[in-house]
This record gives sequence, structure tokens and C-alpha cells, in this order.
Amino acid sequence: MPIENLLVANRGEIAIRIMRAAGELGIRTVAVHSEDDARNLHTRKADAVRPLEGRGVAPYLDIEQLVAAAQRAGCDAVHPGYGFLAESPAFARACEEAGLTFVGPTPGTLDLFGAKTQARALADANDVPVVAGLSHAVAVEEARAFFDDLPDGAGMLIKAVAGGGGRGMRTISEASEIDAAFERCASEAEQAFGDPSLYVERWIPRARHIEVQIAGDAGGAVTHFGERDCSVQRRHQKIIEIAPAPALHPDLRDRITAAAVRLARASGYRNLGTFEFIVATDEDGEAGEFWFIETNARLQVEHTVTEEVTGVDLVQLQLRLAAGESLADLGLSQQDAPSPRGFAVQARVNMETMAADGSTRPSGGALTAFDIPMLLVFLSGCVLGVLLMSRIVAWLLRRHRRRAYGFICGMLAGSIPALWPWQAAPDGGAAVQFMANRPVAPADYLELTGSEPMILICLAALLAGLALTLAARSR
Repeated sequence: MPIENLLVANRGEIAIRIMRAAGELGIRTVAVHSEDDARNLHTRKADAVRPLEGRGVAPYLDIEQLVAAAQRAGCDAVHPGYGFLAESPAFARACEEAGLTFVGPTPGTLDLFGAKTQARALADANDVPVVAGLSHAVAVEEARAFFDDLPDGAGMLIKAVAGGGGRGMRTISEASEIDAAFERCASEAEQAFGDPSLYVERWIPRARHIEVQIAGDAGGAVTHFGERDCSVQRRHQKIIEIAPAPALHPDLRDRITAAAVRLARASGYRNLGTFEFIVATDEDGEAGEFWFIETNARLQVEHTVTEEVTGVDLVQLQLRLAAGESLADLGLSQQDAPSPRGFAVQARVNMETMAADGSTRPSGGALTAFDIPMLLVFLSGCVLGVLLMSRIVAWLLRRHRRRAYGFICGMLAGSIPALWPWQAAPDGGAAVQFMANRPVAPADYLELTGSEPMILICLAALLAGLALTLAARSR
């Protein structure tokens, strides 16, 4: 059944993101807020607002209160966003029992992937490789024994069974570190997830972290929307996300995405999820073996980079799948799914205070200023100028194909002087000629492209850059 009224059980950026997607589908949205979040921006983006009793994060974790708010507001569906109760089987069950559609995987799927040891067992049963480890909760004595059995020089990873986000996780390189790290991980897991259970696996150094974006419908169909590289991390928390993963061999990419689809089908996966893998690399950075590590059964922060390269609104896809539409109905069966175009990068900014020795500690407070460097503003304006000349580019491609290739090269070279210039081949195609180890003079491009288009594109870029810079300064 179509969703008509949606309660967004979250706050901040993700709540606004969901409300925007729902609004574009004609779905009425309802925001919730704690007593101290009454003036937050997400409350002004919804069609209606329902207050929650309590302050801080506690109201957003109160299942009974959230379900009651949805019922009072006349909602027929609940979107949990990410964080808070997004991966809570109890919340998903409570919604179902109240007659509310939970926009996410089924409670059974959340149970399965919420326990990392169960997910490892599922992977094993479906011929998806997993890192050597123990697929059950362990005591510290078992952790010591597992470490002792590893080859000389190998490390061990202690992980929370119900964990995620780098919490309850430690890397062990010496046996003397195990007891203290195990105690600390159990404490973190208890505080973060309400479950102190831990398991262990072999630590894979020199590895890339590759994750696959999956969607499944109620009929059992599964589609992947490519992969993301989230190898740049600090304290096991992702800092930079890139879609698609650069320099990943096509055969390896196909094997990883096939493994993710196989796992999703085996679990009867519905709605959106991310299947994560570790990919070993050698000293030259060449990727080889891969292993499944976990599934995030929810929308992820980094979903936007996949949206940028595929053109698929993943939040709208969540809502439409939850309403009962199939991937085939949406034109998103695997054979019809769009291939990635270009690359997208997401960089996260952590709110931290850095000490003189380089160590960091978490901090918080109100964001009172957002100052973009003027150089960045100027360059953004130059890009805008390039975009404004797109009609000229299209005309050139249609009418003067050979010369157009040189013109496009000149357009790029006007911003980045060390790029490869393009030259038109005799058959009207394009050939790349690398100009190595010497600066590229503007005359090279004028000779290659002709002066008129180069002058036009440079003027457009410069004028747009100046205009945007002046506008930013005047605010």
C-alpha cells in the first residue's frame, strides 16, 4: 500500500534528508523532537511536529513513545534514519505490531545481521569467504588461545558481537595487550549496544575496506548499486568515502558484488543495506583476496556518494520498496540498474579538539560560523562558468567533432594546467598524448584548440568565479 503519512524517528541532517525525499513523493511527514530540540531545523521541515518527553538522546530511543507519537499523528509508516533505533529489531517489531510500516529490513533480518557472529555463519554457509576467526561470543581465555594459534607476527581483532562504528573494537599485536583490551571492548560494547559480547578474528593489515550498496524487494529480487571505498579511517571509523572504488580490478569488483547479492538473497533481504568486505592488498597496492565482515542493515551516512554516481535517490527507493513496489516495477532490476558515472567523494568533519601533541578528544557546541575559503568559492565559480558553456560544447560536438575534442581539453587545461591534452585522430576520434615532465604553456592549447573557444571558456570561468566570490564576500 502507498505510504501517505510518515513519521521520521530521527533528528538533524538525516531527518531533513528523509523529509525532502518523502515530500517529492507526495508523502506527508511528521517530525519528533526532545524537549531541548524543539527549535532544531528538522522540526521546521516537516508538515507536522510531535514533541517527545525527555531531553537529550533518550526520547529518540524510547520505542513506546515513538510508536505512540506515530499513531497520534495518523501515520502509516516510520522511517528510522540512521543511528538511534535504525537497526533495532525491537523497534521494527513494535512498528509492525502497531500496524505501521517500518521503512527498513524485516525484524528477522535485523536480528540476523545485528549479531556479527550469525552474519559470519551465513556467509560461511553461502560460500562467501570470511576472515579467520571464531563465529561465536568468546571469553578472554578463548581470545588468548586464538591469538596463540595465529602465525608468528599476525595480529588479532577484538570486535563487539552487536557492534558497529568502531566501538568495542581493538587491534592486538602482543599477547600482553589482550586482557586490558578485552575488558575495555566489553565495557564499550555494553555502553553502546547493551551487549558486552565479543568475538575475535585475524587482523588483516594492508587492507582496503569495500562496501556494496544493496536493495531488495518483497518478492526476493536483489539489485546492487555498485561499491564504495571507505579505507581511509581513524579509530576504525570512516573518514573518506569514494564511489565507485578506484583502481579495483573489474573481475574482483564483480566477485565482491556477486558475493553481496548472494548473501542478500540468502537472507531474504528487503529494503536498503550495505554489505562490507575487507580486500587484501600487497606492498604495491594490488588487491587480491577478499572477505565478508558485516552488514549494515540500514541507510548509511555515505549513501549520497552512490546517489551521485548512479542518479538513484536511495531514500525514495527505500520508501517505495517499503510501500510494496518491486525493483522491476521501478525499472531497477539488476540488468536495468544504472552503471556509475564518474566519481563522488564524501569527507567527514569530526568535531574534535586537537592538543599540541597531535592527540584529539571529542568536543561539542553550537556551530556559529561556516567560512568557506575564498579560493574554493572562486574555483566553484569557475566550474559554474564551465557549465554555462555546455551549450557551446554540445554544439561543437554535433557540428565540429574533431575540433571539439581539443576544445574540451582546453577547457579542462584552463583550470588544471598539467592534464593530458587531447588531440583529434584522423578518423574524428580522440587520442591521448601525455606531455610528461614539462610545464604545459597556454600556447600549446591555443595551437591545439584554436583561440576562439579557449578565450570564451576562460572568460566565462573567470567571470563566474569573480561573481561568486563577490557575492560570498557581500553576505
